[in-house]
Amino acid sequence: MKILVCISNVPDTTTKITFTDNNTQFNTNGVQFILNPYDEIALARAIELTEGGKGTVTVINVGEVNTEATIRKALAIGADDAVRVNAKPHDAWFVASQVAQYARQNAFDLILTGRESIDYNGSKVAGMLGELLDIPSVSIIKKLDIDGDKGTVEREIEGGKEVLVIPLPFIAGTAEGVAEPKIPNMRGIMSARTKPLNVIEAVEVKILSEITGYETPAPRGQVKLVSADESAKLIGLLHTEARVI
Repeated sequence: MKILVCISNVPDTTTKITFTDNNTQFNTNGVQFILNPYDEIALARAIELTEGGKGTVTVINVGEVNTEATIRKALAIGADDAVRVNAKPHDAWFVASQVAQYARQNAFDLILTGRESIDYNGSKVAGMLGELLDIPSVSIIKKLDIDGDKGTVEREIEGGKEVLVIPLPFIAGTAEGVAEPKIPNMRGIMSARTKPLNVIEAVEVKILSEITGYETPAPRGQVKLVSADESAKLIGLLHTEARVI
């Protein structure tokens, strides 16, 4: 079984985010980048599914040369080889188009993504890939098993869970519970240095969106304490200031 895992290079959650050029550009100075945590889950499950010679795992990233440290970490975790599409990931449509182009040329039985990237939280790539490749796609799965030419996935829905049986090939966006992220060991780190990392040029894609500016969340206001016997005052504040009623 051939599995393709899409990975992204994202800022560490402890990084302080700032912007430049009148809030139109993300400031990368001093930012620590990591492998997207949800993609780590996808990668861990892919490795589990192919253990014991049952298949191969390829990771793919759309990014510039500065993402290669993150890609090497994926190889150290256990991926067999990697591909970097040499381009800035403009948006989800651009990324999905690049991955789809590579997937068309290299038949994969299963394509995994994280449920979302922790920088933009879009949850779009898996669905777009399904449309572009004309194969089934299911997002935010909590469990994934493969049996022969079919996969079984579980998703949480309101009031319970949904179990789907899907013929291969298909695409799945993984969430917590699918697998536990793996920590690279010394052997994996050493072997990652010699594993193939192929760099390919991006295909031309029409840009459909543009970021015109970033805004940081408004600072939190002061806490106002209201006595338990002043319910009318509390209701007034919720209506005029919090605007939740």
